[in-house]
Amino acid sequence: MEEYEEIISGAIAQLEQIVNDTTVPRNIRRAASNAIDALENKEHTPGVRASNAIAILDEISNDPNMPIHTRTIIWSVIGELERVVD
Repeated sequence: MEEYEEIISGAIAQLEQIVNDTTVPRNIRRAASNAIDALENKEHTPGVRASNAIAILDEISNDPNMPIHTRTIIWSVIGELERVVD
């Protein structure tokens, strides 16, 4: 369980980079912020929180306006979050 919290904390840190990057389109920063909110929601188990964040990130991962470096970060975060299971 503690390992999952570490993965989630790392994902939040990476998503915060996107939220604070003004070169990233607003809709993508908003989605990253929503994913952070989903990961920080302590009402759910780590697996549910990770699944909710993955759903949000997957929805925007193919946005044609997304910078390449941002897409790489999002894919990395999704890959890490897929390791979190209940």
